[in-house]
Amino acid sequence: MTHQARPFVPIAGPDPGRQIARLHEALRLIERIAGRQPSPAHDEALDEAARSSAAFDAALPVVQRRFEALAAETAVWAAAGVEALLAAGEAAPPRAAAARLADQLGAALRQMAALLSRAVPSP
Repeated sequence: MTHQARPFVPIAGPDPGRQIARLHEALRLIERIAGRQPSPAHDEALDEAARSSAAFDAALPVVQRRFEALAAETAVWAAAGVEALLAAGEAAPPRAAAARLADQLGAALRQMAALLSRAVPSP
């Protein structure tokens, strides 16, 4: 009987800044596997995370739920992707797969940022 380790899945919670920061860290790892220069810089990612938290707090509840669902879904498939890339080994890293995963994760992060930026009610 073989043992299959369960993938680490970050649990979505009430802190969107932390979720964004974790996803940015996963993106940086994936970009390194793809042979790319990781981006954005750590400080820029923290700034984005802080802006996301503020926008989340100001957003309507329906937008908050949509963000939480999108962040949770993204975290699940990103974790599965990272696990698959790491399982492939360092001897011959799957750069093309990592590049595709990085592109998709970057798009999901942009989608989450856009969702929050459009959803802040005007005063």
